[in-house]
Amino acid sequence: PYSTRFNLRKSTFADRFYVGVNEETVELHYDREPRFYASLGFDRGIWWGNWNKNFDSTGLAIVRARKGETAARQGISNYSISGYWIKKLVNIATVCADDGAMTTVQYPWPEIRLADLYLLYSEALNEVSGPNEETFKWINLVRQRAGIPTVQDAWSNYARENAKYTSKDGLREIIQMERGVELAFEGHRFWDLRRWKRSHIELNAPIKGWDIEQKDAASYYREVVLYNQNFRLREYLWPIGVDELLRNKNLVQNPGW
Repeated sequence: PYSTRFNLRKSTFADRFYVGVNEETVELHYDREPRFYASLGFDRGIWWGNWNKNFDSTGLAIVRARKGETAARQGISNYSISGYWIKKLVNIATVCADDGAMTTVQYPWPEIRLADLYLLYSEALNEVSGPNEETFKWINLVRQRAGIPTVQDAWSNYARENAKYTSKDGLREIIQMERGVELAFEGHRFWDLRRWKRSHIELNAPIKGWDIEQKDAASYYREVVLYNQNFRLREYLWPIGVDELLRNKNLVQNPGW
C-alpha cells in the first residue's frame, strides 16, 4: 500500500525480473506497472540490456547505488543526484551486464509519438464532450499497449475514487497522469504544466531523492530535499524583448515583467 511505500522489503525469486534476488529496496519499487521498470533505473533494480549477446558477461546488471558501489557517486559529476536513472533513454540493444561489460548503442530520437497524439486527442475530446466511448478509446489504446487495464476497469476495480473517470474533471486528471507516465523524460511535462496552468503548483514543490551518500539500506532510503523550486506566476508568459518593445510602441509587456 501507498502508506508503506518507504518501508524496506527483501526481494524473492518472484521479483527477479525487476529487482535482484535477495536484495533490499523500498516497497515502492515493487509491483509497479511495466512502464515504471522500462523508464527508471533504481538501487537494486535490474537493468535490462542486450547482455546475452556478450558471451563474456555474467548476467543481467543490477544497479548498486549505495556508497562505495558500482553505481554510486564517482567524482563531482558522474552520479545520479536523486538515486534514479533514466533507463527509458537507453537503447535496449546497449550491453549492460553485472560483470561491468557495457557498450553504447545510439538510436534516432522520436520527436513525436503516436501515443502522444492519442493522448492529446483523448484530452481534447474530454474537454469538448466529457467521458464517453470515443474519449476512452484513445487513452485505452495507450494503456493496452503498455499491458495495463483500461481506465474503466482500473478505476472501477482498484481505485479508492472508483467513479473518478465518470466526470470531466476526474477524467482530465487521469489523462494528465497518463501523459506523465507514458511520456516521462521525453520533454513534454514543461509545456503540459503550462497549458494546464499547474506550473505554479508542481514547480513550487521541493524536489526530493534518496540519501545517496549512505552505505546501508536503512540510511540510503531516507528521503532528502535536493532542491527547492521557485515558479512565479509571471513565468507562464515570458517577457517580450526590450528591442521588440522599442521597435513597436503598441506592444504591452507581459504581466509581471
